[in-house]
Amino acid sequence: MPSRQEVSYFGAGPAPLPTSVVEAGAKAFVNYNDSGLGLGEISHRSPTANKILADAKANLSTLLDIPDNYEILFMQGGGSGEFSAVVQNLVPVWIERRRRRAEAEILKANPGTEKDQLNELVYQRLQKEVDEELKLDYLITGSWSLKASQEAAKLVGSKYVNVALDARKANDGKFGKIPTEETWSLTPTKREGGKGSAFVYFCDNETVDGVEFQSFPKSLEAQGQDEEDERLVVADMSSNFISRKVDVSKYAVIFGGAQKNIGVTGITLAIVRKDLLPPHTATPPPTLLHRLNIGGLPGPVVLDYATIAKNNSLYNTLPIFNLWIAGQVMADLVSEFGAQKVSGQEAVANKKAQLIYGALDKYPAVYQVVPDKSIRSRMNICFRVSGGDDAKEKEFIAGAEKRLLQGLKGHRSVGGMRASNYNAVPLENVQKLVQYLEDFANGQ
Repeated sequence: MPSRQEVSYFGAGPAPLPTSVVEAGAKAFVNYNDSGLGLGEISHRSPTANKILADAKANLSTLLDIPDNYEILFMQGGGSGEFSAVVQNLVPVWIERRRRRAEAEILKANPGTEKDQLNELVYQRLQKEVDEELKLDYLITGSWSLKASQEAAKLVGSKYVNVALDARKANDGKFGKIPTEETWSLTPTKREGGKGSAFVYFCDNETVDGVEFQSFPKSLEAQGQDEEDERLVVADMSSNFISRKVDVSKYAVIFGGAQKNIGVTGITLAIVRKDLLPPHTATPPPTLLHRLNIGGLPGPVVLDYATIAKNNSLYNTLPIFNLWIAGQVMADLVSEFGAQKVSGQEAVANKKAQLIYGALDKYPAVYQVVPDKSIRSRMNICFRVSGGDDAKEKEFIAGAEKRLLQGLKGHRSVGGMRASNYNAVPLENVQKLVQYLEDFANGQ
């Protein structure tokens, strides 16, 4: 039976955790701070739970330099739940902005309009604008962004979903490249002669396909102060959260499941700009959303950002043990890197990724990295062995297992190999993998 220290795990998620956190978690699950209760048993509304929540928020804010005008939410449902949540929360923001504008313009043109008549005129205008102008922009660069776009189409209807980019069209029907931004078909903003979209979604790192955006897309940069000139950018960072420095101010929403870089399954993080929440932006009444007949709206309360924010992430029972694990991981990073914050972890992640890619690129006849070099993921390194030869790939996996290098098999939908280089994967484990890549390529 191998020890924890002997196993090198490269699974894509649930992913490895720092051993120190696992060991502390084992004690906390049985008897937290000598209270006689474990963290799986305490009330989520207790002072202890509230402190765990506050500490987790503080550490995430420190790591990412999250501005004060953002709300940090801890939710459930994973990244897939957030596919629905962003639609549920941001389409009503689009509607409310249009409702306010319509009401103001109608009253200006017809002062003294009675309330019932005004509401009817506003509704008629909104219905026309929804039918003709509502768009949700999706950049599809891999399996998860594809799923996100499909969920949006299921909720509100495919006619409202604008696939601004489908990377497969530039790569023989497969993911692995991101075409240049001038080829994207984003919904034009007011400044560009259009009306703008409700939001633009992209997956910052595609776990299955090994594709990662190397920087924030220039075409999504802020264009002005007018609401119709703004693109509300939503980023799914489930698999590269707290692995590199991020300018949070460029985003309307950042979300991700915890089970890659942050913790265990059961906690979802969402960072949401406060002006998209009440009281800054009111939530349209359910009766209006029903009348506008936009499928899937309003959605379930547990995915409602306004409700979760109002209740400090405690509207329903938050799994405090899972939250504590995530909080400990973040606290350890704050302690380890100090003033460097998440940039310290970014340097480590980059070094590990460079070692693995360096070994793969050294033997092009044996290993073929799947994604284009310009978009290679630092977190999920996808490659084939001998061009995808089934026997060779089975031999590679068998040899890796003998050395206790585990979790290297690619996602079932694409096959091949995948070495996930998450934060908790130690440098020494990466060095063991690199040595195996060398040895296998040289027939040892």
